[in-house]
Amino acid sequence: MGTITLITGGQRSGKSSFAQKLALRNSDNPIYLATARVWDKDFEARIKRHQSDRGENWQTIEEEKFISKLNLDNRTVLLDCITLWLNNFFYDNKFNVDKAFNEAKSEWDLFIDKKFDLIVVTNEIGMGVHPENETSRKFADIQGWMNQHIASKSENAFFMVSGIPVKIK
Repeated sequence: MGTITLITGGQRSGKSSFAQKLALRNSDNPIYLATARVWDKDFEARIKRHQSDRGENWQTIEEEKFISKLNLDNRTVLLDCITLWLNNFFYDNKFNVDKAFNEAKSEWDLFIDKKFDLIVVTNEIGMGVHPENETSRKFADIQGWMNQHIASKSENAFFMVSGIPVKIK
């Protein structure tokens, strides 16, 4: 197993750009592992913005859920992001928290049992406004639990505040 670096923070805190800089310090040709589904036009525009932020030296792999099936041996991988990846499990399991969390946790543990360096981006969604509906509250819970699980297995962790990385582990 390689090293795992977790980068967390709020929306537009600078997580992705910091993660990209770290990946490029480790490798001349890192892998960008994209986990997003295209839900609507706005989301498609967000994806295109992220794509334009990366140079041609990046190899992009798109995988919505089953990241453990990928052969990433001896590479530097930037997974962006856990929130979107976890949402795919939550949605596909019809918002069943236990089933979605257990499936995602199992997939994560299979994924990291390989030989590569991983930089993973996630969101701290539980620090904002209390979600107004039950489904959103359930997702905030599952996101927090998954972040804790990933952090427990990470060698390094950074919290992004206004574009500034704060090392927390």
